[in-house]
Amino acid sequence: MSATDAPVVAPEPARVATLLAPAAIYLAVRLVGVLALVWLSLTYGVSPVDRLRAWDGDWMLAIAQYGYSGVPERMLDGHGRHTPFTALAFFPGYPMTITVVAPLLGGNEVAAALVVSLLAGIAAAYGLTRIGELVPGGSRRVGLLLTALFAAAPMAVTLNMAYTEALFCALAAWSLVGLLQRRWLLAGVMCGLAGLVRPTSEALVLAVVVAAVVALVMRRDGWRPVAGALLSVAGVAGYLVFVAVRTGELTGWFTVQSTGWDGGVDGGVASVRFIVATLTSRDAALMYYVSAVVLIGVLVLFGLSVAARLPVPLLVYGGAVVATVWLSSGVMASRPRLLLPAFVLLLPIALGLAKRRPATAVSVVVVAALASAWFGAYSLTVWRYAI
Repeated sequence: MSATDAPVVAPEPARVATLLAPAAIYLAVRLVGVLALVWLSLTYGVSPVDRLRAWDGDWMLAIAQYGYSGVPERMLDGHGRHTPFTALAFFPGYPMTITVVAPLLGGNEVAAALVVSLLAGIAAAYGLTRIGELVPGGSRRVGLLLTALFAAAPMAVTLNMAYTEALFCALAAWSLVGLLQRRWLLAGVMCGLAGLVRPTSEALVLAVVVAAVVALVMRRDGWRPVAGALLSVAGVAGYLVFVAVRTGELTGWFTVQSTGWDGGVDGGVASVRFIVATLTSRDAALMYYVSAVVLIGVLVLFGLSVAARLPVPLLVYGGAVVATVWLSSGVMASRPRLLLPAFVLLLPIALGLAKRRPATAVSVVVVAALASAWFGAYSLTVWRYAI
């Protein structure tokens, strides 16, 4: 019997388990979060689905359904206003994905949004697992722990919402995988697509460009670093140009963002004032305490990441995400959510836990998952303001 006639051997259970491990771990942690949300939602008499589509989710669904020009006038910015340009503050990548998926689900945009976030979260899990394998001192265990810690972050509940976090993190993770493997086209394409999802892509573009410059200086990989760098900027630059044309103003998107949601760069003044005011207050809300701790915690994590000598692209990306959040003004309760894309800063914890006994690592993940589940449910039910 020739080799071509050999019977196909079914995959071994161990191989199947290894293949499914990132998805299984991610889904298990997020299931705990969703169950906690259902519990608190029922306790307070609100719909869990309504909570998962709240705030920015309503904007994403409206844009997906009506387009930028047709968003209902009842949709208001942070100051209770609606202008022809208000919706342009939201990048088009996620609403466009909803529009593509919705017909497959009978035209149900809400179901499509939640399915997109679910599948994107799984894709992110595989990307993070691969990053954990590729970093110096990394392994499969490191990657799985990184995935679990990401799924158990303080505001990981947004990964299940009609929000951009899951989709952006998936694209960012695979772009970083491309950089670590010097697969420049993968890095550039994923970054370019991420640039259509949210402005945080500026941090990812910086990482790709810095890595490309280093490769060019070292005369590695020929023309590919240049192609990767050009592709990386295409998404975010294209959308900013689109908004500029629509508004008739070169800095149109920044104007819409600052006038509608008070988003702007103040060098960190608002963050420092917020932290000081919160930690010296006798009656600050729990949401503010957690936001203040997270803002401080990411600086510690960045320091640990530098000490761990993570690859330069990861440090550039993680540091840039932290900088965009720390140095900007706006709604402080949203800081834990906005820092979710800085997932690479969890690597020092994952690297450390991988060296411990399995029982220790599992215990840490379980505690983090339970805390994240409760806090995420609290944020969507008890907390009355946008996140």
